[in-house]
Amino acid sequence: MDSKLAGSEEMAKPESLLEPFPTLNMVEKLDAGLRSLDHYRTKLPLWRYVPRQRLIPLVRWETPHLATMQKAMRSPALDTYFSTTANLGTHTFFMIFLPILFWCGYTSLGRGMVHVLASGVFFSGFLKDMWCLPRPLSPPLKRITMSHSTALEYGFPSTHSTNAVSVAVYALFMLHSPDSSVHPTLKTILEVASCCYATSIILGRIYCGMHGFFDVLVGSLLGALLSIIQCLYGDNFDRFIHTGTFKAPAIVVLIILVLVRIHPEPADDCPCFDDSVAFAGVMIGIELGNWHFGRSGMAWDKPVLATVPFNLSVLGWPRTIARIIIGVLMVFAWREVMKPALLRILPPVFRVVESLGLNLPRRFFVQASEYNKVPNQLKDDNVIPSVSEIPSLLTSMRHPRRSRSVSIGPQSEADAYETLAYRAQLRRESKSDMKRTNPGIDEKSSVQQNSPDYFGISTSSASGRHPTAGLLPTPASSNLDLYKPMTEAETALYTPLTPSSSLGSRRPSAERRQDEKEEKEMFSKLEKPRVRYDVEVITKLIVYTGIAWIAVEGGPILFVTIGLGLQGEPP
Repeated sequence: MDSKLAGSEEMAKPESLLEPFPTLNMVEKLDAGLRSLDHYRTKLPLWRYVPRQRLIPLVRWETPHLATMQKAMRSPALDTYFSTTANLGTHTFFMIFLPILFWCGYTSLGRGMVHVLASGVFFSGFLKDMWCLPRPLSPPLKRITMSHSTALEYGFPSTHSTNAVSVAVYALFMLHSPDSSVHPTLKTILEVASCCYATSIILGRIYCGMHGFFDVLVGSLLGALLSIIQCLYGDNFDRFIHTGTFKAPAIVVLIILVLVRIHPEPADDCPCFDDSVAFAGVMIGIELGNWHFGRSGMAWDKPVLATVPFNLSVLGWPRTIARIIIGVLMVFAWREVMKPALLRILPPVFRVVESLGLNLPRRFFVQASEYNKVPNQLKDDNVIPSVSEIPSLLTSMRHPRRSRSVSIGPQSEADAYETLAYRAQLRRESKSDMKRTNPGIDEKSSVQQNSPDYFGISTSSASGRHPTAGLLPTPASSNLDLYKPMTEAETALYTPLTPSSSLGSRRPSAERRQDEKEEKEMFSKLEKPRVRYDVEVITKLIVYTGIAWIAVEGGPILFVTIGLGLQGEPP
């Protein structure tokens, strides 16, 4: 690895430190000893920073209520259930099963699902990077998950909730549409299953400590809104694409590319943009593939335009299963071949573009001039796993209890910054209460009488007890014994520091030095964001455009070629 690449890895390290929560009608004087306290003010433009600061108190208000709820509900069975069923709301689940809808003749349903899911992933990621709101604090919450990458994202809104509600609402619409031929009994079963699915995913995000009430509420509303738009205008959009010239899909592709370009740059190294780009590529591939397949002479135009020919009674189960297996293999083969090829081919092209001054750099992405090549086996994909990852994925599905993890402590930069900001807020509240009840007290006495607990958080107040006392660890219990496992070995990602007994006699400058020491230790224990390369954006767009094209055109053409397809008019 050359020195430039080493330098790029240094860029991936978190900067030191965070901003206290300002009251809405008062400008706070920042502590010069804590650079982190100015993190979001300097990283975000004012029009993004101000709404974020207005929403942060809601995240903090939720945390103790979420912790109480989680503590009351937790059990080994529910841990396994909710951590496992969370996979049913992931991008991987939908990307593997959505193509099957096309290959089995449900083209209209497949297109509608792609529209709501791709839009949901993109716009929820858009909002996450826009406002940079953290997940509820851990501790007091414990995060139960089978996917470590999920915790690296911001919390608001919940993409799982967006996906689950959009699918449920759209499924209910399709079941009640005039064209539905589902038997009444099966229809009732599917309605109940759709509602239970959405409810389970939403409740699971709260139970697992990954999201708060506000995250899942807004995520659910976003999913419902996108589904309603698809239900009302989806047919008109399809006619616009399939009855027009190439200009129609070209306009849609251009709009998608513009949305990718204006996707907000986050204040922290958050992977939300990666998923948004992947599903933008899916949308491009679906529209281009559907448009071209409808003109290939191989598609049925009934019941909807560009339907993939399929009839179970004609094909039979063996050929149908063979279609699905071959189609899935095509998807993985395309990804395994194209991704490494593009990561080798694109860097020289990007260097030429950069030398001409035409590049569009993005924060947290290393430009092509700063590295020689992209490493092999780059773990950059949370949507479709590589072939080498399939065995471990299957193992985790067979043994969910062993595959899940229960983590305590900040897991991302956003978590760490919020922990520090919350500490600063509680200190100010404690000092304010002390001065109000004891007008003659000076700052030194205030420090002496308010010994900190978690990260130096004081739990004393006018009543002698802070509202969050009992939910945050105290000095006496500030160690790993506090987090004894309920179901298994739980991982404390950051061990709270136990303040020394002489802390009360320290002057404020000494307190600042202690704060900086704690902050450095906290950030040193975070999972370091991987180095990301500028070529990955175009690579993802091309790879996922191709995957969508395989689903709507490439696969059906191959099926006809090898004798697994149908030709002619629909029966």
